[in-house]
Amino acid sequence: MIGLLQRVTHAEVRIDGESVAAIGQGLLVLVGVEAGDDAATGRRLLERLLGYRVFADDAGRMNRSLADTGGGLLLVPQFTLVADTRKGSRPGFSGGADPAEAQSRFVDLEAAARECHSPVAAGVFGADMQVSLCNDGPVTFWLTVPPRSRP
Repeated sequence: MIGLLQRVTHAEVRIDGESVAAIGQGLLVLVGVEAGDDAATGRRLLERLLGYRVFADDAGRMNRSLADTGGGLLLVPQFTLVADTRKGSRPGFSGGADPAEAQSRFVDLEAAARECHSPVAAGVFGADMQVSLCNDGPVTFWLTVPPRSRP
């Protein structure tokens, strides 16, 4: 599972002009689900997201996590993160989970996040979303939790 996290001052997801999810200061995480990912993979990614130290402490160093700050977590499904771009001029998606499995894994991740953190917001799987954000820093990290086995 892939999480492209961005430290933000605010972020929002809109669908058909309507706001469906928004947070203030916190993390916007674009989530890609790979073939072979399971609930355990999602739980491990969530642990990393909540514990990853990307917020400044009193000395200005990135020593505080989302769990420490209590900031918002906005999860947005994004299948393009699993693209194979190593050759050619068109991405391949054979490494991604099939859509039904990917949706299930994303729903599991969102539910687990809501159980242990607040506030949590989420985009809508399969929807045409417009995501706006103000990247703070900018600070962006690519986190991966490899599937235990690849099909």
